[in-house]
Formats: sequence, C-alpha cells, structure tokens
Amino acid sequence: MSSEGQPPVRNSFFETRIEFLKGVGSQKAALFNQELNIFNFGDLIQYYPYRHEDRSVFHQIKDINEQLPAVQIKGRLREWSITGEGSKKRLIANFTDGTGILELVWFQGINWFEKNLRPNAEYIVYGKPIAFGSKWSITHPELDLLTAENSQGGYWQPIYPLTDKLRRKFIDSKTISKMMRTLLEISRQHIHETLPANLVQKYRMVSKADAIWNFHLPQSQAWLHQSQRRLKFEELFYNQFRLLKNKLLHKTEFPGMVFGHTALVKEFYAHHLPFTLTGSQVKVLHEIHEDLKTGRQMNRLLHGDVGSGKTIVAFITMLFALDNDAQACLMAPTEILADQHYQGLKKFADSLGIGIGKLTGSTKKKDRDIIHRELLDGTMQIIVGTHALIEDIVQFKNLGLCIIDEQHRFGVAQRSRLWAKNKRINPHILVMTATPIPRTLAMTLYGDLDISAITELPAGRKPIKTVHRYDKHRLSVFGFLRDEIAKGRQIYMVYPLIEESEKMDLKDLMDGYESVSRAFPDVPLSILHGKMKSKDKDFEMQRFVRGETKIMVATTVIEVGVNVPNASVMVIENAERFGLSQLHQLRGRVGRGAEQSYCILMTDYKISKDTRLRIETMCRTNDGFEIAEVDLQLRGPGDITGTQQSGLMDLLIANLSQDGEILKAARQSAEAILQDDADLNQPENLPIKAHLSTIKKEQTNWSRIS
Repeated sequence: MSSEGQPPVRNSFFETRIEFLKGVGSQKAALFNQELNIFNFGDLIQYYPYRHEDRSVFHQIKDINEQLPAVQIKGRLREWSITGEGSKKRLIANFTDGTGILELVWFQGINWFEKNLRPNAEYIVYGKPIAFGSKWSITHPELDLLTAENSQGGYWQPIYPLTDKLRRKFIDSKTISKMMRTLLEISRQHIHETLPANLVQKYRMVSKADAIWNFHLPQSQAWLHQSQRRLKFEELFYNQFRLLKNKLLHKTEFPGMVFGHTALVKEFYAHHLPFTLTGSQVKVLHEIHEDLKTGRQMNRLLHGDVGSGKTIVAFITMLFALDNDAQACLMAPTEILADQHYQGLKKFADSLGIGIGKLTGSTKKKDRDIIHRELLDGTMQIIVGTHALIEDIVQFKNLGLCIIDEQHRFGVAQRSRLWAKNKRINPHILVMTATPIPRTLAMTLYGDLDISAITELPAGRKPIKTVHRYDKHRLSVFGFLRDEIAKGRQIYMVYPLIEESEKMDLKDLMDGYESVSRAFPDVPLSILHGKMKSKDKDFEMQRFVRGETKIMVATTVIEVGVNVPNASVMVIENAERFGLSQLHQLRGRVGRGAEQSYCILMTDYKISKDTRLRIETMCRTNDGFEIAEVDLQLRGPGDITGTQQSGLMDLLIANLSQDGEILKAARQSAEAILQDDADLNQPENLPIKAHLSTIKKEQTNWSRIS
C-alpha cells in the first residue's frame, strides 16, 4: 500500500495508520496526527466536510455580478506582473474567457506563482469576485490547469476544517479530498451496514457506503442531501440508543429507597400550604412520587420557567423523604441562591417543626460544627447549601434525596461526590433548572433522565409587558420609572459592564449609577456587582428587599436568586449585549407579585439582524420554551449549554437546531427496538449489536449521576 513499507497486522481495516495510505507518508501523517487528531483510516473517513462548494456550473466573465458568492470560470492566463515592495508587493495576472478580462491577485506565495504559472495555458479559476471600478478581480483564487477530467464541472467540492499550520504547509481541502478519494476507493468493501434493513427501507435511506462516499465526494446535490440525511439519522440513532439503554439499565439495576409513607405530605397539603398548586405542579409531583415508590433510584430533571414554582415542588419532594426517615439536601451554585432557597423553605419547615440548616462557604466554624453533628445524628432533616455540601467532612445519617438547582453550573464529578454521601443505598436525584430546554436539546442532553416540566405560572401572576426603547427615549423611560416609584414600586436597572471600557461604547455600571443618581436625586439607590465582597452584596440586597432603596443598579449578578415581589420594572441597558436566555432570566426577576410588571430593553439605534430578532422575540412572548427554541436557532446547542458538560461534541454531522425531525424519528426507532429486543438478539438487529461493540465505552457511567 505504500513505498514506506507494509502496515502491521490490524484487527480492523479502519485501524490502519494513515501513513500507509498511498500518497501520505510519515511526514504528512505526523501533521494530521498533531493538527487534526487523525491517526488512522477510521479517523480520516469520519473527518467530514463542514460545507460544499458548487463546482457544477461554469460562469462567464461578462455575467459576473455582486449577487454571486463565488464564480468558476474556464479561460486562458495572459501576461502578469509584480508591483509594489515589501508588504505591498503583489502579483497581478490577466485572465480571459473571451467575454471579458478578470484580474487575479496574489499577496502571498508570489515567488512560487511566478515560477509555476504557465502563460497562455488554459485554467479553471474559482473564487469570490470583487468589483474595482469597471474591473472584476479575485484575490488568491483557486487555480487548476484545465484537463479532460475537470473540463465538464458537475461536482461539489468538499470544504474541510483546517488549521493555519496545515495551510502554511500547502495542505488544503483539495489535498484532503484527494486523500479521501484514495481511501474511499479501497475501503468500500470494508464499510458495513450499521442500521437494520427495515429501518433503511422505512425511511428510504441510502446505504452506509453510498452515504459516506457522497458526503465526501457527492455526485450531485441530491446525493449530497440523501447522504447527509442518512448519516445524521445514524448518528442521532446511536446517540439516542445509548442514552435510552442507560435509562433502561438505571431503572433495573440501581435500587433506591422506597418512599411509600406520605403522612407529612398530607399534613402540609391540608394545613400549611398557603396557596393552591397549579395543575402543572400537581402533575410533576405525581410523576416524582411514582418514581419514589418503585424501589429504584429516581433520576429526574425538573425544568420550568423563572417564577413557575419549582421551589415548592422541591420542598414537597423533600417531605416524601422525611416521611420515610430519610434526609434531604438542596445544593445551589451561589450563596445568594442558596440563601433564597433557605429563607423560602425555612418558613414551611418551621410550620411543621422540621430541622433545617444552611451550609455555605461563609458559614462560621462553630455553626459548621453544629450542622455537621446534627446531620450525622439525624436531628437536621433538611440542609440547603452550596459546594460546601460536597466536602468530605459533611456526613449524613441517612441521605435519601439530593436536589441540585441550576445543575449545569456544577461539574459531573462535583455532583457525584454528593450522591456518594449514602454508602448503603443510592439517594434519589432531582436536578432542576430555570432555563427552559428546547425539546431536541432535552432529548440529547438529558435523554437518559426522566424529564418533568412546569409549563404554567402560579395563579394571579400577570404576564410581564416587554418593550424596546432606543437611547433617545431615555427621558420618557425615566418619567415612567418615576410614576412606578410613586406607586410604591421598585426598579432594577441592569448594565453589562462594571467599569468603562475603551473598546466598547456601553453604559457601564458606575457611569449608570451616577446618571441614575442625577436623574433621581431624591430616590435611595442600591448597587450590586460581582466584584463586591459577599457581606456588602448581602447588605445592599437586604436594603432593597426591605424596600429601603427603590432602584437597584446592578450587573447580571442578579440574574439568578433574587426574589423581590414589589419590584415591577426591569430596565436592561445595552440589551444587544445579552443573549436571549440571559434576557429572559433577567426579566424573570420582576413579575413576582400581583401588580403589572414591565421589562424595558434599551439599545442603540444601530443593531444587528440577530439582535433585532432577539429583541422582537422578547417583546412578543413570555414563554420561556418558545424563547429557548429561538435561542437554539440563533446560537446553536454548544453555546447554550457549554460544550464541556453537554456531550454534544460527540455529534459530527447532526445539528440540533436544524435536525429536530430526524432526531425525533431516530429516538422513536431506538425506543421501539429497545422495547421489543433490548438485548439485540433478533437477526435484524445484529448490525446494531456489531456497531455498538466498536464504539469505545466511557470508563465511568456518568449517566447514573445525571
């Protein structure tokens, strides 16, 4: 296979190192190892292009216009010359197809081009045309000698991700596509079908071998589309199959305490619950209780919009644990949020005579010692805290329930240390988030968890009215704020920065504080930002909570964990600097009382198309799930979740913001197969069994710890 020797014996064709591919060799292979993590045939064949350029059509110079993103032209290279010196040196060549003249310009590699260009030779030129006066030019065009093979066009050029180092070594997409063609020609017999024949027929998919060939080197746009569809389905099918298999194993292999007694829950419902639960809250609690009765470890995600009432659901879930002689803990990512949960739960716990405590980084040592002792002897039944809960010194008598709020802010390993606090039996797990999750994202990120969603707000809450105002409207906005303050309401004003930045023309916090002070000289203000000491934050926050200050000037530190029902207006300065999810989280700080609340989005007049869509979405709807779907379309899944914990980097081809229907079909197919033949013993499912055996298993089964 190579002039550099025969490859060693391998278990699989696709484990053959790439230096043994014809035309590669050890030097180029080392570059691919280092730059692209491509070591063997399998790595290379799965190094997919991220787009394709249409090389099926030839244009004429006379037909070039600004609407064309790129042109491909057959013609003859005429004279060229070198102009300028140093960094301004360039090579300019005239190129003609008989209908006009096109200038080709090079700033780099000038000596190479001067040596290798052939005068009066016929070439194919490809690139982006730019108009200079009455002339058209292409800077650093792709240039290929015209041959019998390429003279007809009719193909799509794959464009592969590259690094600067590869480009400097003259390795481009064409280099990779030539390597790919060589590999594809010798590998077709080794590409086995990975899906059952009935699935391929049901969804009218092309074969695996045809899909791989035509995704790299498509015969036509139709073949490219069919190949993408097939490979996306397969990728999402195996993603869902493994998640659902883990979920099935979890339900059969991991025991949990049986929480069958409900006396405390019934007493709380009958005598201490100060409001009526929404239908959505009742439904979620029913789903949770069904889990807790099975004797299997609960592994459930609860997501709901800001202000939808997750905290009371969490407390009643804790009561199920206490009813059955177990303890419960709630871990939050910040002290502000932990304190809010503690204050909210304590009034309910006190009414029932339940021992509850709070443990954070700022808890004093003597208080810590008491908490540690009471958790160990069982006197303290509920503990609310931050990362302090996962310290080794914190031990429980019988931890039966772990609740994690805003769980995406904790690492998997951190959460796993909390589950390990009960050595005898797995505590039940409820993870919560106030970030509504699009359905496609939930199926992929949390496909191995049971999912509950609170989809309605508590009774009496009025939808927040959201409006967009430009800086020129500031005086009228301030007038509206004065009217709200006169009614006894309070105001949040949120800024994206703490101090002025020379690079960004934004309303920074300190400048904003001064301008608000001037505009409202008789109104007491609070200020809150992330660089303040914890005790100073608490002091300012408590002043606002008690109503001693009427306007809170803050950064996004108030995004999570602040609950002031009397605050009726949220003003967000430079709203164009915030993502949709963050805007929605900030808006959720108001609208917590019975009065009408407002959110005012302030921007400069010049805003981008995406920003305008974000602003229009915020003004149109309060539905966090609809907002999350738009956010997914705009930003993509990785940006929303953070790729470190998302698992989305496993997806090489599928795009969750675009491939929702394919994901749905893939998940339904995986569910049906697992329900009918979980061990994959039926002949038609043997391709799945064979393919799964080739997928590397993770050393740790993180799915069981959500």
